[in-house]
Amino acid sequence: MANPEKSAAIAEIADKFRESGAAVLTEYRGLTVQQLSELRNSIRGHATYAVVKNTLTERAAKEAGITAFDGYLQGPSAIAFVTGDPVEAAKGLRDFAKAHPLLVIKAGVLDGKALTPEEITKLADLESREVLLAKLAGAMKGSLNKAVYLFAAPLSQTARVVDALRAKVEAEGPASPAAADEAPATEAAAAEATTDVAEGGDES
Repeated sequence: MANPEKSAAIAEIADKFRESGAAVLTEYRGLTVQQLSELRNSIRGHATYAVVKNTLTERAAKEAGITAFDGYLQGPSAIAFVTGDPVEAAKGLRDFAKAHPLLVIKAGVLDGKALTPEEITKLADLESREVLLAKLAGAMKGSLNKAVYLFAAPLSQTARVVDALRAKVEAEGPASPAAADEAPATEAAAAEATTDVAEGGDES
């Protein structure tokens, strides 16, 4: 690939990183074209699945300030660039990997934070954005304005809310009627949390 073409490909991948709230690196060795198409369809609406070249992606990630994939860009690589609900995208990848073990989830990044394969699985086990926000809205009796704010919040903020709520549930157990009294703490956490590219996917 000529230098101008390489530069353009690197810039395109870097832009995809910047535009995505999350990204998941996978290895697809052994999967058929039909299976890759099935995977794309399973996460459509939440993410785009792009086959990438390792050397170009490594440079693009560095350009975009992404370090989560350092040391993992080996073998035939493809990335799910998440622009929708990261929980639903993680569910789609997890379920596909269960049905097709040749898909290997290697690493991820969410809102700038590196994720291990185990953490991506935990993300997939969370409830969807809609369910989570409905629960938050129910806990905010008398705080309708803040509930509306959360429903309109960008995905990067929603991801922080998901993490905060999960930590709260793990620490305190299932919600009870008294949970409404603790809404300010949840609200505070929420407020604080205010396509293919480079086709070819060889191992170079």
